[in-house]
Amino acid sequence: MKAAAWMMAGGVMMAAGCSMFSRDGAASCDASGACASPEAAACAAGVVQLAPSAHPDSRNWRSLFSLDLSNAVYTPGVWFYNEKGDLTANKDEAIWTDRDYENFMLDVEYRCDPAANSGVLIYCSDMANWIPNAVEVQILDDNHPHWAKEQPFARNGGLYGHLAPKVNNVKPAGEWNRMTITAQGKRVQVLVNEEVTVDADLSAWTSAKKNPDGSDIPPWLSRPWAELPTRGRIGLQGKHGNAAIFFRNVRIKEL
Repeated sequence: MKAAAWMMAGGVMMAAGCSMFSRDGAASCDASGACASPEAAACAAGVVQLAPSAHPDSRNWRSLFSLDLSNAVYTPGVWFYNEKGDLTANKDEAIWTDRDYENFMLDVEYRCDPAANSGVLIYCSDMANWIPNAVEVQILDDNHPHWAKEQPFARNGGLYGHLAPKVNNVKPAGEWNRMTITAQGKRVQVLVNEEVTVDADLSAWTSAKKNPDGSDIPPWLSRPWAELPTRGRIGLQGKHGNAAIFFRNVRIKEL
């Protein structure tokens, strides 16, 4: 979905010519938890639009992690900046912000080694037990044969275990991808390589066993998203398996 013109209103990106809210003030989301695309519904329903369908100019935003990682929670020696200035890890451990965030836009560039599996973690309320207590925006080298039989909800740009991406557009391993996550309350939108992959209302996930579309939720994701606080730590998943993941230009803007 290549999008149209957008304008800023009170820190919220809106389609030009459209109002911020529907008549009843609710987001336009269907029973599956997926929210209507800007093209399909914004002007027709007057729905709030949280983010542009083009990556923002984030050059003046604040870096999520400082170069000395002094504002991060991590195991020393696991996460580090390499000689190219990319943030990477040598184990499957997450790196976390040292404070909570709510209502934000997060811009990330990432590069996968072949078969890489990682993620961006938001709204985490328990770093020691983050898997059921956070929302994971999946990063995956979808193109690798190792993941050929992976379920749709595990594809790059989706919400792991809960919602498949609208498009599968990850670049080949070794190339840089860009992801912008807009999180405002229960509404989460994900943009990957200029296309919306997720536009969801987390309040639709009232069960820990079934997604709103009827598909099964993996048993280790044991907390309904409707119960998750919309304030928490932000994290990056480390080297999952034998394939490395690299990040750069990880920047945040609070809304």
